[in-house]
Amino acid sequence: MDGMQAMNSQAGQATASVNENVHKQPFIIGVAGGAASGKTTVCDMIIEQLHDQRVVLVNQDSFYHNLTTEELTRAHEYNFDHPDAFDNEKLLSVVEMLKHGRAVDIPKYDFRSYKNNVSRRVNPSDVIILEGILIFHDPRVREMMNMKIFVDTDADVRLARRIRRDTGEKGRDISIVLDQYSKFVKPAFDDFILPTKKYADIIIPRGGDNHVAIDLIVQHIRTKLGQHDLCKIYPNLYVIHSTFQIRGMHTLIRDAQTTKHDFVFYADRLIRLVVEHGLGHLPFIEKQVVTPTESVYTGVDFCKRLCGVSIIRSGESMENALRACCKGIKIGKILIHREGDNGQQLIYEKLPQDISDRHVLLLDPILGTGNSAVQAISLLLKKGVPEANIIFLNLISAPQGVHVVCRRFPRIKIVTSEIETGLNQEFRVLPGMGEFGDRYFGTDDE
Repeated sequence: MDGMQAMNSQAGQATASVNENVHKQPFIIGVAGGAASGKTTVCDMIIEQLHDQRVVLVNQDSFYHNLTTEELTRAHEYNFDHPDAFDNEKLLSVVEMLKHGRAVDIPKYDFRSYKNNVSRRVNPSDVIILEGILIFHDPRVREMMNMKIFVDTDADVRLARRIRRDTGEKGRDISIVLDQYSKFVKPAFDDFILPTKKYADIIIPRGGDNHVAIDLIVQHIRTKLGQHDLCKIYPNLYVIHSTFQIRGMHTLIRDAQTTKHDFVFYADRLIRLVVEHGLGHLPFIEKQVVTPTESVYTGVDFCKRLCGVSIIRSGESMENALRACCKGIKIGKILIHREGDNGQQLIYEKLPQDISDRHVLLLDPILGTGNSAVQAISLLLKKGVPEANIIFLNLISAPQGVHVVCRRFPRIKIVTSEIETGLNQEFRVLPGMGEFGDRYFGTDDE
């Protein structure tokens, strides 16, 4: 019991630090290159392929300084390609707010009046793309980026595109465009933009025409987005890949106004996904079969020595999904009594007699402090189950519980659908979904 109290103390101490930074850090991409090199096209293609993620594009063009009255009288002589033309302090402030999960107003620069007259509201996102000719110039901005891309396009192609853009979209005379190109654009590219190419992680020749490069970039981003920060610490922690469908189901079961019928329906769908993902971590052996076309198919055979163990009572909500996936599976039960979250007491257990020879799927929809899980896993180990044969399945996990379980039992696997932000002072999961057992079994009417 003293050990349980110590772990609760550690969980309590961790709560404050976790809750200080509850927003999951977004993946920040920088896209640089000369004017009209195809940066925006590359960004649009990345955004299109990341359709199931929240992505926001922040253009460096939005952060030009407003021209003074004196500068407006000779605007055609103003160097918009010089680092001093940008308000990097404002850009840094906007990115910092987005990183910490706060919505921001981003200015929209008007190239006809040369002022920021309006702004657009941007919400926090999974991916932030920073795009601009000099987005790599300020080291403070560079340090924020998880990936840096430089779009490398031939100078003649860039000039032709710039002429079409500036005369068509910005209403400038072609003679002014060519004059600015020779006076400012080309020298600025040689002096400021091209030297930042050395900071790029990836260089894309031909811009948006290079579909292979963009596909590889998107695959890398998806891999990184699928990794929670805790997964980098604990390699045996697995968070199923989030999609809008999964996020939508979480939205419904977390909503306090959701009816019991809808709560059960969407909770069951999520549980089934977690169970299927957990089964994928079981050992398999290769097996060949003959198909109806008399062809040989090389596949795998399911793990036969398997059982489930539910932590009463919330864990029982996961049994139907397990039975639906594994026909005739044996399921044991463990009842652990909470004592104000300052300790746990094992009250009841009924497990298969040959459990030591089986792989065990431990079922509990919520991993909070981790104390109940520690008690349950300790019992399984006493029964002779190898630690590496235990897969712990839950819907949501608090970071404190993950730390407690993974540090105590580094060889078990945890499979969950979302990592929470932390625990409150009463050791309840945040944002959480309330008392899962009461909501699932309909015993919260009182």
